[in-house]
Amino acid sequence: MNPSLGRRRLLGYVGTAVAGAAAGAGAGVVGAQALEETPAEPARPEVLPRVVSPYGVHQPGVAAHPTAVTEVVALDLRPELTRSRDRESLARLMRVWTGDVESLSAGRGTPGDTAPWLAAVADLTVTVGLGPGLVGEEWGIAAPEGFARVPAMKHDRLQEEWSGGDLLVLVAGADATTVGHAVRRLVADARPFATLRWRQQGAWRGRDEQGRPQTGRNLFGQVDGSANPKPGTDLFDTTVWIDRGPWAGGTTLVVRRIRMDLPTWDELTRAEQEESVGRRLDDGAPLTGGTELSDVDLAARKDGRWVIAEEAHARRTHPSTNGGRRLFRKGANYELVGAGGESETGLIFQSFQRNLTGQFVPIQQMMDAADALNEWITAVGSAEFAILPGFAEGEWLGHQLLA
Repeated sequence: MNPSLGRRRLLGYVGTAVAGAAAGAGAGVVGAQALEETPAEPARPEVLPRVVSPYGVHQPGVAAHPTAVTEVVALDLRPELTRSRDRESLARLMRVWTGDVESLSAGRGTPGDTAPWLAAVADLTVTVGLGPGLVGEEWGIAAPEGFARVPAMKHDRLQEEWSGGDLLVLVAGADATTVGHAVRRLVADARPFATLRWRQQGAWRGRDEQGRPQTGRNLFGQVDGSANPKPGTDLFDTTVWIDRGPWAGGTTLVVRRIRMDLPTWDELTRAEQEESVGRRLDDGAPLTGGTELSDVDLAARKDGRWVIAEEAHARRTHPSTNGGRRLFRKGANYELVGAGGESETGLIFQSFQRNLTGQFVPIQQMMDAADALNEWITAVGSAEFAILPGFAEGEWLGHQLLA
């Protein structure tokens, strides 16, 4: 018997409220809009690209709607600075990066930029964070509550080349040319202080043909992210933002590089794929009924069986089975093609939460223990960062912690 087919037969009524490779739901364009009559005056799309102000209580890239291109970059502080716990050098780097962020967000070249015309207005955001090695008593920087390294999971196959890091720069924008240029400038300006550890790029379709925000799809074809708390709501604030102490206005981030076994996934029928996801592939609505934004009904049964099975991603990650815990997730699809045409495909998964060990870790462990999607996904990279609070004009990134 085909072993892949044998494993599939064990799924039964597999499903998920959270489509994708990690906790947080998946879905498509806002609900049943496609089924409704066209309104007399349809909503106008946002004018893009635009300048995103870098100033505020929070770094704007966290809550911003996903853009077309995302680059996630990790750097390591130079060994001599790490050994001496050189806070002043770290503060100087933050001041340099603050100037870069202000220029790049406005579509201007950074100081010394040899190709400033590449720094176009492009919906650009830059998010900066510190890794576990720079947070703690040795550096005199109090860690956010619950900030620690993610423990090993039994299904992980982590590779050093995609894991860890002292510093994070997460750049998102409307096109790869501008995003790539911004990354190169930020890395170049950090060179006296830090060296590149890894760099990952991915793409996302967060808008429809009319330019309206939509929930994108991962490479399994699943609409991915509809159960996210909505930015600007109390639920989002309590899920994501640290609200007290020197980290107030910041958050924590886990970056997971999730390799996806597309050849095996593609062997499934559509019904099998939808059962393993728990949502319809066309519009992202739960198999238990409703529209994209409807919650799954974990009590629903069909022919005496759970519609959302016990091992389903939906049940394993749903807040009601995780003590009310939630995450705010983003994704970026990637594909690496080798010289011989072989490829690796997957998702750069980003999980934002105010308390890493109190929110992300328990949900991830619940998935790791018995999640249907473990059949087709493998984490090959993992890194944790404390995301700095925002800054006002005239201030600099991290001044609350390093001044």
